[in-house]
Amino acid sequence: MIRLPGAHSLRARLLWLLIAAISLAALIQGALAYRSALAEADQIFDYHMQQMAMSLRSGLPVTVTVPMDGPGEARPGEEFAVQVWTTGGLLVFRSNLRVPLPTRVILGFADMRANGATYRVYSLASATHVIQVAQDLTVRRRMAGGLALRAVVPTAVMGPVLLLIVWWAVGASLAPVARVRRQVALRQPDELSELDEQGVPDEIQPLVRETNLLFGRVRRAFEAQKSFVADAAHELRSPLAALRLQVQGLQRAPDDEARTIAVTRLMGGIDRATRLVDQLLILARQQASDGASAPAELLSLADIARLELAEAVPTAQARHIDLGLVQADEVAVQGHREALRILVRNLLDNALKYTPEGGTVDLAVRRDGTSAVLSVEDSGPGIPEADQQRVLDRFYRVPGTPSTGSGLGLAIVKAVAELHGAPLSLERSQRLGGLRVALRLPESAPIPTAPLP
Repeated sequence: MIRLPGAHSLRARLLWLLIAAISLAALIQGALAYRSALAEADQIFDYHMQQMAMSLRSGLPVTVTVPMDGPGEARPGEEFAVQVWTTGGLLVFRSNLRVPLPTRVILGFADMRANGATYRVYSLASATHVIQVAQDLTVRRRMAGGLALRAVVPTAVMGPVLLLIVWWAVGASLAPVARVRRQVALRQPDELSELDEQGVPDEIQPLVRETNLLFGRVRRAFEAQKSFVADAAHELRSPLAALRLQVQGLQRAPDDEARTIAVTRLMGGIDRATRLVDQLLILARQQASDGASAPAELLSLADIARLELAEAVPTAQARHIDLGLVQADEVAVQGHREALRILVRNLLDNALKYTPEGGTVDLAVRRDGTSAVLSVEDSGPGIPEADQQRVLDRFYRVPGTPSTGSGLGLAIVKAVAELHGAPLSLERSQRLGGLRVALRLPESAPIPTAPLP
């Protein structure tokens, strides 16, 4: 395959296409001009041949020349050849051009070959003579070719000028693209700010806009990664130090009873560290994905609530907490299944953790107009109004609460809510007296009749 120079360059491609278009237009223009000029020349010369033959009806020998380049002497080959015969077949006149014309004539116009050339012959019969006027067709073709060439020359002369104009116009039009390219080329590896879209052509603007969106997603992923590394380093320091102390206590245990207590404390420390790592990974995944990992799908919010409630029942029973689904309206929402399950799971875990033994935790899914509201409320101590927004931050714990938690549960809930663009509210439960957390999602189309997994 032949590859054109600069085949991947838009400017070179436009110039090659323009050259091809100009050349094709010039060829078509020349062909049409040649055909038109040849037809006009045929009409003019045929008319002159007819007039010459009619002027010779009187029998007078006349030699006629018709110059093609204006007044003056005719060039060889441009004259008309004339022969006059009697009706008996006697040649009585022949012009100075020695072209053997046929003695048998066809009245009117006819073409004949003689001496390697093609001639146009006009024959006219009078009462006593037959007059023949002939002309070499090369004259007509040369005339038509000259006219066609004069028609093509302006296009050929203007071609380079058009190329220069197009070169300049394309360069000026692509200047914003070159500016965007320079912006990207001069960037540092960690510079992910948006590209300037001002002046970018409409055809290129979607590409720049999508590039900016990609930069935004990569920037959020980098920020989430850095935040995860910093938070993990900060939060894992204390559990690991505690585990080290507990291992040392196990090593120094004087008897089996002390060793059993140390092992129990060590297992509890390992469980807390494992839970912290799990929550850190969940939070990092939710903040970095930004909904791009999987498309949203039609979900039954009540089904998700039932699944997570069933998994939380053993924990509630161990602490003698009344855990129940007080309302489960069948509403469908567009969302990410795994993310919503994580949200419900963390709300239930948080409520069960801070609700005293013998307390109550209620989960509900209600239809409220065109929205679906998922709420979890408990009979625990609640959260002071001043801290209700701060508890959504990572690793923030309300002063005075037990230090068993990591401070990530509600931060994960907030990340999932932001992923779905759903408002999240924290307030005191009017019915149970503890904390009430509610998530509002827009309701979608009716759910299918078949049960959703």
